[in-house]
Formats: sequence, C-alpha cells, structure tokens
Amino acid sequence: MTPDPTLHTEAVHPAWSDLDLLSPGALMDALLEDQLGAVDAARRAAPALTAAAQAALPRLERGGRLLYAGAGTSGRLGVLDATELTPTFSWPPERAVPLIAGGPRAIRAAVEGAEDDREDGVRVLGGVSPTSDDVLIAVAASGTTPWVLGAMQAARSAGTLVIGLANNPGTPVLTQADCPVLLDTGPEIISGSTRLKAGTAQKIALNTLSSALMIRLGKVYGNLMVDLKATNAKLYARAVRLVMHATGVPEDRAHAALQDADGHVKTAIVGLQLNLNAEGARHRLNAAHGHARAALEQP
Repeated sequence: MTPDPTLHTEAVHPAWSDLDLLSPGALMDALLEDQLGAVDAARRAAPALTAAAQAALPRLERGGRLLYAGAGTSGRLGVLDATELTPTFSWPPERAVPLIAGGPRAIRAAVEGAEDDREDGVRVLGGVSPTSDDVLIAVAASGTTPWVLGAMQAARSAGTLVIGLANNPGTPVLTQADCPVLLDTGPEIISGSTRLKAGTAQKIALNTLSSALMIRLGKVYGNLMVDLKATNAKLYARAVRLVMHATGVPEDRAHAALQDADGHVKTAIVGLQLNLNAEGARHRLNAAHGHARAALEQP
C-alpha cells in the first residue's frame, strides 16, 4: 500500500535531507531534539486525555476492563501499557486486555498484512466479549489502520467506550471514537518511521491516561504507589520504604506490618496509621472502595 502523502506522519521532513551525513554527535542531537515534539504533542492533547479519563472512570469503577487495540508499534505499546498495570498497581490482568493485529507473535515479528484486515479486527475484539462497562483504547499513528477500525466497530456495537489515539488530524480513528485524542507529531526525522516521535507521543499518552485512571481508582496515596504487593526481594524492599515514608515508623515496624498484610503496602499503611491489624485495615479499605486517604479520614 502506498503511504498517504496527506498524512503528517508520512510527509518527508524538510529539515533533515542530509541526516546520513551528520557527525555522530550531531546525529544524536538531531534525533533527541526531534523527540521533543512528542512531549509537545502530548501536552497539547491534555484536555482530550482529561476528557477520556473522566469518561472511562465510571465504567472501570463498575468493574469494566481496559481493552487495547493496535498494530505494529502502536499495538506493542498497548501490550506494554496493559502488562505494566498489574505489577505497578495490582490491576487484575484479566481487566487489562491488549489485542494486536497478527496476534501474540506480532509482538516480536512483523505479521505482514495483518493490519489491513478490518474483519479480523472485528472478530478479535468481538472474541473478548466487550461490554458497555469496558473501555477500548484504540491506537494508530496513521489514524487509518483497517484492523484498528474493525476493533472500534465491534466495540461500538457492544456499547464499549472507545478512546482513539492517532497522530494525524481528521482521520477515522479520531472521528469514529467517543473520545478522540490527537497527538499531532508531524513528519518524522526518518521519514515515515512512526516508531520515533509518533510512538513516543503514544507511549506518553498511554502512560498518562492509565496512570491517571489508576490514581483516581485509589491505587495511589499522595504520590506513593501503595497498591503494590511485594512478590520479590526488590519489590519487598520498595514496599518497606513506602510504608516507612507514609507512616514514619522504623523499618522493623514496617516489616512487621507488611508481614501481617501479606505484603500489601496500602493495607500495612492503613493498619499502622489507625492501629489496626490487617483484617481491620482491609475492612476499612473495603468500606472506602480501596482509597487509602478515604479509609484514613472516615470517622
């Protein structure tokens, strides 16, 4: 398929026709400087990301899932974001479902033609039985990827909220989404290579959106990652430090509280702050829908 020259991401960058002639230092500077465009694009998308988070939150509070759909780099970034929610926020893995054109093998290898199969996108998204409480995050740099558009079609048919992330304005991924998020990064320094700043902007947007949702769902207390559950030595040491920081207790008390809380940071913090055992702390947290601050402040 011939690239669409009207798409910003497919245009030839006018400033770097001699990229291959630059010295090593100048080349590195040019590549890094161009990536700053990803930050700018994400910043401009802040209102759209805010609207997407506000629309998604009630569905997740009702038990809905985050579904991701993308192809190539965009699909791999969706897989990464979904996968990291569990170790970071104890988000149940069955509630973060990444789907990529070409299936799991496309994570490591290009699956030629998979992204062009709209009907397969419909089938794959339909195969996870989307509901009206679910949220689909559809990601495509071009904004025109048929497989992604098929996944969006299946999601809309099920009443699933559709958030669309794309790097080109006015494209179908944006016009057909409930919550469009434009990340207009323009031409790439290596023309057409959307794994560069287009992909970086997508990574920033995905990180920002999912992190904001986790914060609003009570996975963070202050700026502490308190829904962490320690499952190895590194995480346990981190958990001890978090408990010490949040409560001001010495290491031995933080350790004992974590042992009682089965390694769960938020439970240990609430228990120590309110002088409760783990069972009492869990009861308090359940009454506050998992929000540590609310559990600590309720009468």
